[in-house]
Amino acid sequence: MDRETRVFAESHFRRLRGRLPSRVCPTPDRVDFIENPDSFSYADFFKGYLLPNLPCVFSSAFTEGWGSRKHWVTPSGKPDFDYLLQNYGDVVVPVANCGVQEYNSNPKEHMPLRDYISYWKEFIQGHYSSPRGRLYLKDWHLCRDSSAEGIFTLPVYFSSDWLNEYWDTLDVDDYRFIYMGPTGTWSPFHADIFRSFSWSVNICGRKKWFLFPPGQEEALRDCHGGLPYDVTAPAFLESRPHPGLNHCSPPLEVMQEAGEMVFVPSGWHHQVHNMQELRAVQREVGEWRDTMPDWHHHCQVIMRSCSGINFKEFYHFLKVIAERRLLLAKEIGPGEVEYGEGSGLGPQQTIFDISRIAEVLASVVVNPDFQRVDTSMLSPQPEDLLQQLEEVMASMESL
Repeated sequence: MDRETRVFAESHFRRLRGRLPSRVCPTPDRVDFIENPDSFSYADFFKGYLLPNLPCVFSSAFTEGWGSRKHWVTPSGKPDFDYLLQNYGDVVVPVANCGVQEYNSNPKEHMPLRDYISYWKEFIQGHYSSPRGRLYLKDWHLCRDSSAEGIFTLPVYFSSDWLNEYWDTLDVDDYRFIYMGPTGTWSPFHADIFRSFSWSVNICGRKKWFLFPPGQEEALRDCHGGLPYDVTAPAFLESRPHPGLNHCSPPLEVMQEAGEMVFVPSGWHHQVHNMQELRAVQREVGEWRDTMPDWHHHCQVIMRSCSGINFKEFYHFLKVIAERRLLLAKEIGPGEVEYGEGSGLGPQQTIFDISRIAEVLASVVVNPDFQRVDTSMLSPQPEDLLQQLEEVMASMESL
């Protein structure tokens, strides 16, 4: 990130400050296709797509040098089963059954990759049918394994990735997944975890996306408030159990070809149940507020079980990223700031991240529900961390 882009971004967020967020974002007319890596900078992506929260598709030229594209695919463009078996055949992978619905998701089993590839071959030989149903390899954390080195190169556009940086720091998890499956496998309607943005590269084959901007999902809820499992199902499209369907704009449809990369912005639903937030939890159990002891504590427990995180854990997430940025800030010299270059994320990205963390943390600290959380064991205390961030921001105002 250069200085001009940082100033542009900070101005953007200042304009948004104090505004009530729009409940429904309009659906764009189309999804832009980015053709040439040489003429598309980080600033172009940041200003044109990340800040306005708009999807785009990057051409296969952006992933041309990836090891997975070179080794996982045959010259005819099919999955190279022999290579995958030789290198990963004994690795146990998660496999979902697309033909079975459990709530708004699919049940999973685990099996060695070689067993899944055997199923895949039998599925093809059976004219794309199997008594076992349509099995889809999903959420395989191959990138946590050292043997996965070289399969991809992180695009510069996604180099500031707080979620994976957090989990890499703790060395316990990540959100880098691999999906594999034959024709007809699919992922049910969902938004990505914590309303984060995501990006997805298609190594081979084709993939069709249905994208809904933030807020549109509210019109898709049924009379009980549930989100759809499959937005393409005839039963859903008849709209009887979904009274708001007629008020929903058609989704953006994207056909993703081999090598192409799709950017899915924050909060965009695409074809799993949206993770509940605290307000949704409180609405669900509101009728027991006066009779349930420690009602606010129980809301935190329920929120964590639904979304995977509660207020304390969210603070820990912010703290980890904040402390890493504060260390980087100490290393920034005048020359680095002037030219917008430096090691890692770069000084301007570091300054920008500190300002964003401070703004998020400031909103958390004054949140009435957070103030009911016992923070006595948190170190540093949220107010102290916020003060550190604000002091660093003040010292960098002239940079």
